[in-house]
Amino acid sequence: MRFLIAFLLVLNQISFSQNADLRILKSINKNEFPVWDETMRVTSDGVYPFMIAAPAAMWIYGHSYKDETMKRNGIKTAVGIGVNIAIMWGLKEAIKRPRPYTTYPNDIILRKKTSGFSFPSGHTSCAFATATAVTLSTKKWYVGVPAFAYAGLVGYSRMRLGAHYGSDVLVGIIVGVGSSLLTWKSDKWINKK
Repeated sequence: MRFLIAFLLVLNQISFSQNADLRILKSINKNEFPVWDETMRVTSDGVYPFMIAAPAAMWIYGHSYKDETMKRNGIKTAVGIGVNIAIMWGLKEAIKRPRPYTTYPNDIILRKKTSGFSFPSGHTSCAFATATAVTLSTKKWYVGVPAFAYAGLVGYSRMRLGAHYGSDVLVGIIVGVGSSLLTWKSDKWINKK
């Protein structure tokens, strides 16, 4: 009997969460704003160049100025992004959550063609993995604040474009930040040995 009550409570919570997830998405996704929507497409499309340019720039800077720490940070950034991608794709394939515009075609406006599964947001996780790595590498607020502001805008853009639920974006943030932090902690642990 206790198991049944617990199961029903969990089921009720999941249903409430899904309804809240859809309500939040609908409020962000509604109405047409052509200039803003194009800005969101450009923001979203900028993630992959950002995640390639950041570690490359760090490594090139370190190589050019004989800064071994920055070269290593470039490598750690690339590794952190790689760990992020592996975790993110693993979750997508394990959970296989359909995109919101597929599940709710009458409620969600698709503003950018996407493929694959919805959970978690790959664009968001890559943006936050890169922003975290850049911040850990430079330890400068004037680098970290814009990097995280951009990453946050990417997360918003994925909902505005109709590609992801809020929970997809939230888990993308956690996976992105966590994968870079894990890489930095692992490197520190390896260097202690």
